Formats: sequence, C-alpha cells, structure tokens
Amino acid sequence: MQGSNENESNLEEYLNESIELEIKEDDIRGLLGIFERVPPFLLKIAVSRNMNAVKSFESQIEDYKNQLTDEDRLKLSKIIEIPIPELQILLDKIYLKTNYKQFRILANSKAESFLALNMGELKKVLFNE
Repeated sequence: MQGSNENESNLEEYLNESIELEIKEDDIRGLLGIFERVPPFLLKIAVSRNMNAVKSFESQIEDYKNQLTDEDRLKLSKIIEIPIPELQILLDKIYLKTNYKQFRILANSKAESFLALNMGELKKVLFNE
C-alpha cells in the first residue's frame, strides 16, 4: 500500500512542479463536482454510452465561466490537460476520501473515453479551443 501512496504523492508533486501552480484534489473535485449531483446509475449509463455531458450542462458552464478568476482559469486549464489515466488516479483518491460512487465510476478504466470526450468538450466551452 505504501507504494501506492508514494505514486500518488509523486503524481501530485509532478503536477505541481510541472505547472508551477499548486493543483489540489479539491480543485479537481470542484471541476468535476457536477457529477456528485448525478445519481450513480445515471452516470454509469452516460459513461457506458460515452455521452457528451458537457453539452447537457453548457449553459451552466458558461455561467460558471464568467465567475472564474484568472487563477481559477489557469487551474482549470491545467486540470483539463492532465492525462486521463493520471486524472483517474486522482479521482480514485477523491472517491476514497468522499465515498461518492460517482468518482469511483469516473476512476474506472471504462470511463477513460467518456472523460477524454468531456474534458475536450469542456476545454472548448471554457477556453474557446
């Protein structure tokens, strides 16, 4: 188990060094927190169908975007750029701390394409890319 803690610590250290801004689990939870409100069985369906969830919440995301500080925008851009497998490691850590099944669903390897699609869509909405 200690090796897993070392890997998690190394991942956080790498993220913080490589982006020169401290990204915490809470930042990731904040970005993906909308999934906390989605019942787990619905999230499983969305993941299995590889649905574009961002499109469903685009107006709320636009409202959220207008309230962001420059630091928030920088953190979000860095979180969106985290490779999906590394992001899933962090999502699993968040699940272990919060016990929200939604984070466990997103941490599963079956959610990789769902996360890739939605992070790409989120990048388009938040940063017009």
